[in-house]
Amino acid sequence: MSEFFESETVQNELKEISELQEKVYSKVFTYPSLSKEEQVNHINELELLLEKQKILYMRMSLSDNPEAKDMMLRIQDSAVMMGMPENIDMNLIFSNMSKIIQSMKKHIEIED
Repeated sequence: MSEFFESETVQNELKEISELQEKVYSKVFTYPSLSKEEQVNHINELELLLEKQKILYMRMSLSDNPEAKDMMLRIQDSAVMMGMPENIDMNLIFSNMSKIIQSMKKHIEIED
């Protein structure tokens, strides 16, 4: 059995996630001063990042690979360090983040 993180598909997903994270994080503090078009692009990138993270997390949850399971635990630990309750369902976090993104989209639409 090949290792989970050595899979070409997973490697490509990780690369895309990393690139999107860099793009999104580089604009976090300047978001309010971005043009409406740039804000829409930022939100779209954020939405794509969340979707890719959700898919990768689902892949890990379906895998029997110990490294994938370990990565899931580290993600959950990170969520706890950011103030989430222990043993929180990550799908709930993904769902809440999606709602926040939808709210951001509506806010921009209202301002137009």
